[in-house]
Amino acid sequence: MKVRITIRGQSYTVRSDEDDVDLREVARYVDARMAEVSRSAVTLDDYTVALLTALNIASDFRRFQRSVDQELSSIHHEIEGAMVLMESALPASEDDEDEDTA
Repeated sequence: MKVRITIRGQSYTVRSDEDDVDLREVARYVDARMAEVSRSAVTLDDYTVALLTALNIASDFRRFQRSVDQELSSIHHEIEGAMVLMESALPASEDDEDEDTA
């Protein structure tokens, strides 16, 4: 599908498999981030603003990715602990009893 977006006052027609609403939202986000970078350094040309914005967004993504990885690791450890507790609460199976008496 073709979607018309605007970034920094420039209109673009892009093709995407994504929902057009999502792509427009992403474009608004990029536009807002570029405006932030541009306000903090008004002498930068549009290419440099775009490059710095891309680096900022990539940095945010990496921090988010590390945070999610840490959270998933924490959840994994909690699940392992819960499994140990559940296994210890289960009655022993006949196979386990046979091994204990052997």
